[in-house]
Amino acid sequence: MDATAPSTPGVPVERRENGESALGAPVERREGRQKVTGTARYAAEQPRPGRAHAWPVPASVARGRVTGIDTAAALALPGVLAVLSHENAPRLSEPDDAMLAVLRDSRVPHRGWFVALVVGETLEAARAGAAAVRVDYAVEDHDVTLTRDHPAAYAPEEANGGYPGTREHGDPEGAFASAPVRVDVGYSVPPLHNHPMEPHATTAEWQDGRLTVHTSTQGATTVRAVLAGLFGVPEDHVTVHAEHVGGGFGSKGTPRPDVVLAAMAARHTGRPVTLALPRRFLPAVVGHRAPTLHRLRLGARPDGRLVSLIHEVTTHTSRVKEFVEQAAVPTRVMYAAPDSRTAHRVTPLDVPTPSWMRAPGEAPGMYALESAMDELAGELGMDPVELRIVNEPDTEPDSGKPFSSRHLVECLREGARRFGWDRRDPRPGSRAEGPLLVGSGVAAAMYPVMAQPSTAAVRALSDGNFLVRINATDIGTGARTVLAQIAADRLAVPVDRVRIEVGSTDLPAASLAGGSSGTASWGWAVHEACARLAERLAGGPVPAEGLEVRADTAGQADADSPYARHAFGAHFAEVAVDTVTGETRVRRLLGVYAAGRILNSRTARSQFVGGMTMGLGMALTEGSTMDAAFGDFTESDLASYHVPAHADVPDIEAHWIDEDDPHLNPMGSKGIGEIGIVGTAAAIGNAVFHATGTRVRELPLTPDRVLGGIGRGAAPRGF
Repeated sequence: MDATAPSTPGVPVERRENGESALGAPVERREGRQKVTGTARYAAEQPRPGRAHAWPVPASVARGRVTGIDTAAALALPGVLAVLSHENAPRLSEPDDAMLAVLRDSRVPHRGWFVALVVGETLEAARAGAAAVRVDYAVEDHDVTLTRDHPAAYAPEEANGGYPGTREHGDPEGAFASAPVRVDVGYSVPPLHNHPMEPHATTAEWQDGRLTVHTSTQGATTVRAVLAGLFGVPEDHVTVHAEHVGGGFGSKGTPRPDVVLAAMAARHTGRPVTLALPRRFLPAVVGHRAPTLHRLRLGARPDGRLVSLIHEVTTHTSRVKEFVEQAAVPTRVMYAAPDSRTAHRVTPLDVPTPSWMRAPGEAPGMYALESAMDELAGELGMDPVELRIVNEPDTEPDSGKPFSSRHLVECLREGARRFGWDRRDPRPGSRAEGPLLVGSGVAAAMYPVMAQPSTAAVRALSDGNFLVRINATDIGTGARTVLAQIAADRLAVPVDRVRIEVGSTDLPAASLAGGSSGTASWGWAVHEACARLAERLAGGPVPAEGLEVRADTAGQADADSPYARHAFGAHFAEVAVDTVTGETRVRRLLGVYAAGRILNSRTARSQFVGGMTMGLGMALTEGSTMDAAFGDFTESDLASYHVPAHADVPDIEAHWIDEDDPHLNPMGSKGIGEIGIVGTAAAIGNAVFHATGTRVRELPLTPDRVLGGIGRGAAPRGF
């Protein structure tokens, strides 16, 4: 093999002797040209003869019930075809997901809940019609305010992902009380919103009792099953296409109201109907990251070794259904503490239903834990990198399982080397450049390894090429490209001889794109199918009609493992804080990851950098406020909810170490889509403290919060 210098940081680019791209090479995205030239069609860009458009009517009260709907003015407008409400909407079966119980009854569980849908010849007609609908309500008292001691809070049996709500080992309270060095601190993370570039959208059409939808989703197979159940038709009468999806970050992980409403309107009108949700409506109906209030108690010996670790989280859920952000769960994986407790409490409020957002649980939970570890390092007078290394566990602390691989220490060491950590003056506020205070911080990161059963078909064509078919969903991660590389590697052919078809229920069923499990799940099925095809091809030439084999990884991908399987990483940040304005600018971000075998160095770096950028937003600019009187999020669009722009990310690097883990999947890969966000906010927060001596424990670190603390030292601990 000939190893050449990589075009992106990470592993070298390898090329086989016959010139094909090896697994790990920085192969360009297959759909890139379509996207940049505008020929990639998204869910709302599906021109159909006679297509109509829909616009929803959101509830304007925070709790109550609809007592009357006056549609006369809307129906009198030119181009308005229909107005659907609970009074006349097609009757559907009871959904398993209560978020999809739209236009079923008069209840209003939260502000923004859809109470009507207007269908028009044009988008403008539908929007005008929605504005003309008059709705009367019987208003009830509402409560949308999360507090640590809310009387309605309870301890759930499970948090999201099926994790136990509480886990306890030993006597954490007693061990904390007797610990020589103690930290007892609280942190808060506000509600956060996914805001993918492509809003949630669906184009639906019924023909002869069959439903076809183009929808923006992370899992078309799931959408088909849900729609079939709701509308009472066989699954093979429902076809779902999601060829191109403009991001999701978890908010499209399962069907959302747009796909149900579009299908409902199409059935009612007999026309194809497109519904693209306005961005301002998204926070109320597609999920959000629930706010989390954290209490961390760390007890340690003078040498830094933890003797007690207690992480307690309070969060909210809606009255529609229970969703508990699993923010204490990552603490169960990270550090060796003989006595520990991790617990959740949840309060049902009159708020929109929270759901998945990139690294649910890990992102807010690790922010709190890694900030507390930085505070403990300060109490000990110890380097924060070394504190983490001292507390490296031999086995997973909660389960006792051996790790399939864990190279967190190597990530910390390599990150420190690349970042120049040894040149850092540990004293807070020790580096000034005029009115700017400069500091640096570190945080660890982890994310679990997941895989789900999937099916794939691969066909050898008579012209020497290969066709891989699988209902994977490419939400911008480069899934098409990586799957082609996996197939080419297993078949030992150049990658340009492999064609890929994804994003349709016409293809073999596959799991959704979520939990950083996409490549592991789909790639496993593709690898197995290609392995079987390679065996068949060894017996002779490809017949004229081609040769196809299939693989189903049920029983393999979902099998229990005796190992604790996680990806790990280390984040380093350098910030400059303006003492006049309180503004924080991130000068450098560096991430080093141990994530198994990296399958495409170009798309992997893109995923890492994207996650780190999102973590920067979480740290400095992103945050939502639930208005107590109005009962709604006050930041509901990109004008008020500030996501990072290019100018906010001047220098960001992602690297990884070579990791050979045989206990994962045939490719030896771990998920990389989410770990980049996990430790970034804590690294930036720790850097702000190092720069200023001010410990701000509430995200985001806005200028008013930072400026208010400068000169006062650490903010009050809140307990």
